[in-house]
Amino acid sequence: MDFCCPDRRLAIELDGGQHAARTNADEKRSEFLRAQGYRVVRFWDDEVLKNPDSVLLKILEVIGLNDKAPSP
Repeated sequence: MDFCCPDRRLAIELDGGQHAARTNADEKRSEFLRAQGYRVVRFWDDEVLKNPDSVLLKILEVIGLNDKAPSP
């Protein structure tokens, strides 16, 4: 796991090219984390580097803090 927020029960995995060949091991780790009560979110490394705003919005959405909610 690359990043973890125990308070939000969130695990963030950053996957590079080497992960394309390790999907089975990655899925087993994700299953373990989910069994411990964590939500697992995966991003490709290049997505984080090229579009960090969308990555942040996805994280905020997962934890329920998406600022795109309509205002009253």
